[in-house]
Amino acid sequence: MKSKWKSFDDLSFEAANFLICKMGRSQETAKQYVCYWRRIKRYMVANKIIHFESVVGKSYLKAQFGNQDYNKLSKSQKDVIRSVNVLSEFSDKGSISPVKEQVAFYGQIGEAITTYQTFRISLRLNKHTIEEGEQYLYRFFKYLTKENVNSVKEINQLHILKYVKTIDPKFTTLPHRSLEAIRGFLKYAYNEKLIDIDMAAVVPKYNYVKQAKLPSVYSSSEIEKIIACIDRGNAVGKRNYAIVLLAARLGLRASDIANLQFENLIWDKSSIVLNQYKTGKRLELPILSDVGNAIIDYLRYGRPKSSERFVFLIAASPFHPVHRSAITGIVHSYFVKAGINITQRKHGPHALRHSLASILLEKETVLPVISEVLGHQTTASTNYYLRVDLKSMSKCPLEVPPVHSSFYQQKGGYFYA
Repeated sequence: MKSKWKSFDDLSFEAANFLICKMGRSQETAKQYVCYWRRIKRYMVANKIIHFESVVGKSYLKAQFGNQDYNKLSKSQKDVIRSVNVLSEFSDKGSISPVKEQVAFYGQIGEAITTYQTFRISLRLNKHTIEEGEQYLYRFFKYLTKENVNSVKEINQLHILKYVKTIDPKFTTLPHRSLEAIRGFLKYAYNEKLIDIDMAAVVPKYNYVKQAKLPSVYSSSEIEKIIACIDRGNAVGKRNYAIVLLAARLGLRASDIANLQFENLIWDKSSIVLNQYKTGKRLELPILSDVGNAIIDYLRYGRPKSSERFVFLIAASPFHPVHRSAITGIVHSYFVKAGINITQRKHGPHALRHSLASILLEKETVLPVISEVLGHQTTASTNYYLRVDLKSMSKCPLEVPPVHSSFYQQKGGYFYA
């Protein structure tokens, strides 16, 4: 069947334009989709496929991933699948269905929530945090609209309690996060004098205790095995070797590796100086000899000729900067290639960052120093890693007091037989 699109480039251009203009996605997001779609185009050229259809997308994914379990794929690999599904849907329907529920606030309550969201943005909160809170508030907004509550002043504790009862209990964190979002909004409304009573104080607490997960860490020998398996005999290998070393030796996040620019490399002082993408905090780290040699080797013999100010570029023309999601995929691929057991452990750049912290703790490095290396704002964030320092923990066990033999003879020793 002949495609309604003149060419693959025409299809990808219209799909990217739809993402930006109709779905409000950022230029960066659309750009990343286009990068993934170029891989499909190369696959089509190699297999002499002229027109793209959803069946072509399926065959491409089959060639890339075979019958691998989706749950075991890396985030980058899942992004590839998502990009193919998006292009297939646009090719078939001329539109793309949003994954997230599209919000549409209106009326006095809607205007108040919109203003609250603008306030949260001004606090420079994480974009995901803001969007997540917006989704929780939108569901509450829809419930209030259904109950004919048209003003913030009309909201009472009964509305909140009834709304929480509508939440599916199988989602254990949803009631807690919903109440947290509602409490934040009502606190803002009170501070801005939209309501006369501090309703945030009467929002009930949900009995939910988040169990903090242990960070995924790998031993020094596992890290060295990952580094050793990287083939540096080609341009891609040289780039990936430098990327993995930046994560393993210096603990840089994927976003900071992707955003690394030449101006951040202060060679005369052998240091890397940058403002962290996540926190905005300035970070200065030494360029260790193996890290420096890896970067130089890539710049001399692996990096494509380009005027881009970013250090790491994709290997195919037009040589855009490597996206942070691709950094995650690169690191994950070497975990797999090295044969490291990643069961129940994360396996991306952040796992290497966690492992660096663990290794430093094993060497009895003090917390303030580790905080500086990782770019934490306070040592409180670094305390997160103390729970994996089993060597130090083993030095401070509590002595168990002896139990008198009569304890085991209670009620004839029935329970201790």
